Amino acid sequence: MTAIHLSAPDIDPDEVAYFEKLAHRWWDDQGPFWPLHKLNRFRVDYIRAQLCRVFARDARAERPLEGLEILDIGCGGGILSESMARLGARVTGTEITEKNIRVSQIHAGWSGLDVTYRLVTAHDLAREGKTFDAVLNMEVVEHVDHLPDFLADCARLVRPGGVMVVATINRTPLAWVTAIFGAERILGWLPKGTHHYRKLVKPDELTDGLGAEMVPVDRTGVRVNPFNRVFKFSSSMAVNYMMVFRRANGSVTADQASSTPAEASV
Repeated sequence: MTAIHLSAPDIDPDEVAYFEKLAHRWWDDQGPFWPLHKLNRFRVDYIRAQLCRVFARDARAERPLEGLEILDIGCGGGILSESMARLGARVTGTEITEKNIRVSQIHAGWSGLDVTYRLVTAHDLAREGKTFDAVLNMEVVEHVDHLPDFLADCARLVRPGGVMVVATINRTPLAWVTAIFGAERILGWLPKGTHHYRKLVKPDELTDGLGAEMVPVDRTGVRVNPFNRVFKFSSSMAVNYMMVFRRANGSVTADQASSTPAEASV
């Protein structure tokens, strides 16, 4: 793999340096990324349900995403990318740190999975004219600079009729108390400095940044029980939340546009 020069305006050098130091721990489910391993099992079910609904697939099938092209932006060590590949999707995982790409490639080889990993930004990928059936933006938007530019690039990567799934943390006082002060400083679930309050993203900022062609079709809050570390859906989006957007010319119906998290997750 040839390294490329990463110069897009949405790249924060401090974020790159921070995660490079932790790259070797991605697949240690007892290490600093254990919350991602726990969260991954929860969000994979949500993504599978949403994509099967949009693309009229049987969510109970062993490989319900067979043939779909999926982009996993900020794939980290490949935790979500591998999960999508196991469901039958053709997956491209992208990262901005070479160490993470190396970890992803090695682990995919160990797992016997055919996943394409690229050291490339969303900005450069969009300039290449690449498009995908589904773009996964999970726990990424709260780590970028120049959010509107980043979201605009991501929207360009969704092909007609395709979807984008975003998971992030709301910028609210409650989110600061629980996701930053509580999770990082009190419980130690995440390394200190993982999140910065000013970078947390409100739902309407996602909608505005993705543009009118990307229509919200589902949203749900996510909560975690601090005692048993179990993730569940929540009617409140005040802390963690997920949203699904579909490109408008993909014939979104009124029922889809008004669906509730409960309907989507059944």
